[in-house]
Amino acid sequence: MVYMNYDVIVVGGGHAGCEAALACSRKNHKTLLITGNIKNIADMPCNPSIGGSAKGIVVREIDALGGEMGINADKSHIQIKMLNNTKGPAVQALRCQADKITYPKNMKETLNNQKNLDIKESLVEDLIIEDNKIKGVILENNEKILSKAVILTTGTYLKADIMVGDTRRREGPHGERPSQHLSDNLKKLGFKIIRLKTGTPQRIDKNSIDFSKTKIEYGDNYYHTFSFDTKPLYKIEEQVPCHLIYTTPLTHKIIKENLHKSSMYGGLNDITGVGPRYCPSIEDKIVRFADKERHQLFLEPESLYYDDIYLQGFSTSMPYDIQEQMVHSLPGLENAKILKYAYAIEYDAIDALQLKPSLETKIIENLYTAGQINGTSGYEEAACQGLIAGINASLKLEGKEQLILKRNEAYIGVLIDDLITKGVRDPYRLLTSRAEYRLLLRHDNADLRLRKIGYEIGLIDENRYKKLLQKEKEINDLTNKLKENKITPKEEINEYLIKINSTPIKDGITLYDLLKRPEITMNNIKEFIDIDYSDEVLEQVEINIKYEGYIKKANREVEKMLDLENKKIPSDIDYDKIHNLASEARQKLKEVKPISIGQALRISGVNPVDISILMIYLKKEYNYEHK
Repeated sequence: MVYMNYDVIVVGGGHAGCEAALACSRKNHKTLLITGNIKNIADMPCNPSIGGSAKGIVVREIDALGGEMGINADKSHIQIKMLNNTKGPAVQALRCQADKITYPKNMKETLNNQKNLDIKESLVEDLIIEDNKIKGVILENNEKILSKAVILTTGTYLKADIMVGDTRRREGPHGERPSQHLSDNLKKLGFKIIRLKTGTPQRIDKNSIDFSKTKIEYGDNYYHTFSFDTKPLYKIEEQVPCHLIYTTPLTHKIIKENLHKSSMYGGLNDITGVGPRYCPSIEDKIVRFADKERHQLFLEPESLYYDDIYLQGFSTSMPYDIQEQMVHSLPGLENAKILKYAYAIEYDAIDALQLKPSLETKIIENLYTAGQINGTSGYEEAACQGLIAGINASLKLEGKEQLILKRNEAYIGVLIDDLITKGVRDPYRLLTSRAEYRLLLRHDNADLRLRKIGYEIGLIDENRYKKLLQKEKEINDLTNKLKENKITPKEEINEYLIKINSTPIKDGITLYDLLKRPEITMNNIKEFIDIDYSDEVLEQVEINIKYEGYIKKANREVEKMLDLENKKIPSDIDYDKIHNLASEARQKLKEVKPISIGQALRISGVNPVDISILMIYLKKEYNYEHK
């Protein structure tokens, strides 16, 4: 096949690349996905899971916008559960154990069946640039392929080094050849290149584990889906369990005595990459949390098709012989057989401060980046960036406004804003604590927040959109129904309230106000009125009523934030002309080039005094109050 000219070229076939390629091709743009190894498309080189705290909500948001990760996870998991289900709705999130054979297989099938999408196996080593605008890519064999836009989703493959003990090998996660020259060529174009590090734990032979010494962890006994459009494809009783264990004093002793042999603590003296703060190696945990007597670890099955168990929480760069001692010090793993040793991986990424909110680079027009090249960690963070980059590359080609999700609209908006405003020093991981409006950004309402946007950009079809409109109507109908219906202090009603440990009523009360009581649920309301609605609608109405005060407060905060977001900063502003700005603030403002006062406020090193000076300057030089 002759590859000549495309609308969009996506470089990299990981989770970001898959979403980017599908978004562009589904928007009727001729798209080429180039990957170093077709067999590793949608690969899961680290943990065998999709979702988790905050991340599970991102998967729901991807689905609401018309992405694929949630649909594919529903097809491919072997266990699923809702995290934090005893806590409030703001922190609840789905997590599944994804089958490492089935997940990539199903994603490849989706890609292969997608119109407007070709796949090519090769490495991209350079870009074709004319007048600071992308024109295509150059492959390792010097073949040139032209395109109107390029999306780089290279993952951990830019100058990747695998590190164990005092050894360093230039290769990717599965021993593949990394990209040797692309990051150097990006540097020549003016990109600031940073060095990051992550790692992965051992894989253990299931048959060598004594599970009697572990605590079993089951999936939930009720059905879940990530996607708003799929029905459960699994049987609750056939879910595969995980198991919980803890490190022992012997584990800690072995690590402390051999710390100097770890790549990160003396085994290699040329490491410049910064590791993930929120997913540290076991050595880091022992050093940083020396007061903790033990650390929890999970034994997670990787697939139904082989017996590898993923030792979650035990990533390390210790030499193989020390890893043997460490693993055998764990309960149930005294005789464990290690099928694959742990390692650290160091790789190049770009400074995300050089990106626009659309994920287009500030340096090269129509060049977008997504995933770990932007300094993030995690499959879900990568996938959502790929989706947004694919959407915006397509919209740019169509001459339409870029999609910029705000911090009150989506965790995706929080993630991207954090990246482009604050940059990264270590691999970025999304956490619920990063979202100041997390009560608004819930698992249950992702479709209500984002599905209309997905429809307007063309990734959600008419049937799925009508389903959303019907859901919205039913939520409004039920809410009004609860406001209109009252109960009075009849004897049988008060007897029922006492029975469920609720205070009897002395006057009439609407069912809407009754539901505000903490102990009252929608199931209790069914005792007083016929409400034949789906579980999704019942859940949505109950949350809206119970958290009404908190939601209103959050929305008032959002209004203040949006007012600052609407105060735009002209692109031609010269910060050197603003007197009295602190030198750090001036440097950061010039580097980030914020598009609004709201974004400027979130830049570390820019203080409220600097913002006041900036606004006075804008008022004087740009007649700011009329903007």
